[in-house]
Amino acid sequence: MEKSKQVKQDKTRAAKPNITNPVNGSVSNPIANSGIVARINNFNAQKTNNKLYSGYLSSPVSKKSADLVEFITDLNASLKGKNTVSDLFSSIHEVFSEKFNCLYTAFGLFHEKSNCINLKLQNKLGSTYSSKIFMSDEFNPVVESFRTSSVISRDDNKFLNIPYLQTSSSFILPLISVNQCIGVMVIGTETNDLETNLLSFVANYAAMFVHNLDLTEKANKLDNTDTLTSLYNHRGFQEVLSKELQRAKDNKTHLSIIMMDVNNISKINRELGHAKGDEVIRLLADKVKQNIRNNDKAGRYGGDEIAIILPDTNTADAKYLAEYITYTLSCCFVDDVGPVKVSVGISTYPDCSESQEKLLVLAEQAMYISQAKGYKEGMSAIISSSDYNFWSDDSLNSFAEVLAKRHAQVGINFEEELLHKFNNEQISSQNHLMEMATSLAGAIDAKDPYTKDHSTSVSRYSEALARAINLPEDEVQRIKLGALLHDVGKIGIPENVLKKPSHLSDEEWEIMKQHPVIGAEKVLAPNEALRDLIPMVKYHHEHYDGSGYPEKLKGEEIPLSARIVSVADAYHALISDRPYRKGLGVEKACEILRMGAGTQWDSDLVRQFITIAPSLSTSI
Repeated sequence: MEKSKQVKQDKTRAAKPNITNPVNGSVSNPIANSGIVARINNFNAQKTNNKLYSGYLSSPVSKKSADLVEFITDLNASLKGKNTVSDLFSSIHEVFSEKFNCLYTAFGLFHEKSNCINLKLQNKLGSTYSSKIFMSDEFNPVVESFRTSSVISRDDNKFLNIPYLQTSSSFILPLISVNQCIGVMVIGTETNDLETNLLSFVANYAAMFVHNLDLTEKANKLDNTDTLTSLYNHRGFQEVLSKELQRAKDNKTHLSIIMMDVNNISKINRELGHAKGDEVIRLLADKVKQNIRNNDKAGRYGGDEIAIILPDTNTADAKYLAEYITYTLSCCFVDDVGPVKVSVGISTYPDCSESQEKLLVLAEQAMYISQAKGYKEGMSAIISSSDYNFWSDDSLNSFAEVLAKRHAQVGINFEEELLHKFNNEQISSQNHLMEMATSLAGAIDAKDPYTKDHSTSVSRYSEALARAINLPEDEVQRIKLGALLHDVGKIGIPENVLKKPSHLSDEEWEIMKQHPVIGAEKVLAPNEALRDLIPMVKYHHEHYDGSGYPEKLKGEEIPLSARIVSVADAYHALISDRPYRKGLGVEKACEILRMGAGTQWDSDLVRQFITIAPSLSTSI
């Protein structure tokens, strides 16, 4: 005990450093200071008030101590890129084990609420142990070192309260940051002849690092936390989801997302005030926090939308949790509002998608569909993305609504995503295929306000012309489907070109001329069920005299189906309004077709079409 006191007295002055950066006087992350080794080399101990550094650098260096520059170089390299206290501790342990052959290192920070220091110890074999040192144990050297900010040496380590720990000498080092002790570091050695100034240097080096980690963590928490609900905000939720999704991919497990939206929140805000709306949102957030697991994560995804990340959870289990939360909410009455009702959407990795953005879109889409159902039934509703027919009008409208809202955020294009689903859908029947093709064509037409219903009209005109020339029924149906998708390649044309209200420049026209090839090769070719439509789509802009595109085919080199679509396409373009002209009447349009017969279009097909044109409706 006498020896302990003597060491304590001898080291008191050295153990209370001014922990400012010796270079510029400011506290900074030692790792961020890439020139720290060079600065230490040039360090003038006599020009600093930091007695800790001065004492070490001015004293003779023991043969048993590592060279300072070499040591700091290794420590710097080891700590580089570490962003948690746990990683910091592990790195310091590795350096001390290698440089000083230490038996163990222990690292612990003071926890005010529990009034203790939680020590984590790691030995040379890599085994870890934990020990709680309560501040009420005033005779424990860990407590003494913390309270006095002094270096203490002991011939034993019994004070760590770790059974079966090899008996060793110990150094207890205070971790001092911003003139305040924040914890302790314990070094176990075979002897007690290590340079205590060096040990203190490292301890305070680590303390500065911990201080900056703490500042960074607080800043990140502030940046990523929603002030109303104390859940993650949108940004924080996205970051956590990215990490959890990657973990699910690495571990080959499920991950589900629940999206919850308060019904009638706009009405509540409008009629009862935003304070009441905030009360309802807080209630939803509280019920979510009360019912999720420790490893689940929740965030305020939007104004009134709460999203939950459920690792290792399939759709069925996610539904069970959602049902329970909606039940607990239904039992909660808010003044002037009554029971809180929510709409819930669920998506699951990998069943629904492997993309983070798409999982969120699908969960949100399901939420919108459940919202419509809930309004209709006057209750909360839960729908998974696997529960509905994607190609129904309600689902498509919800899908478009979600993507329109989020396009700027995640860069997902409605038409492109629709195309992806189209090419990955399991076709169950011809009607199913036609339903999907109609949806896809409608989405493409919607890109250009002046071509609304163009694809369906061309399909109808082509079908009528195919029947007029007595083609077999299966060929008529093939032409009907191909005509519906004849402009699908416009999905790859920039909107500034597609929607230009005036005539296209030569360069823009060359871009536009690529759409038949894009449609054939990028859209239809990957889908086995649609490959026989490729000639129709690729060549519907070829001219009978060989002046068309993309391959300048002429006459009967152009497939009959493409020639039929060409006539129908031209006719609908002539009778439709354009930014630069009004649509033509039937007679005038037929006259233009007659004038182009034999040069732009097949003469026989033009003649047949003119006979049926008056009977064709100009709108769907």
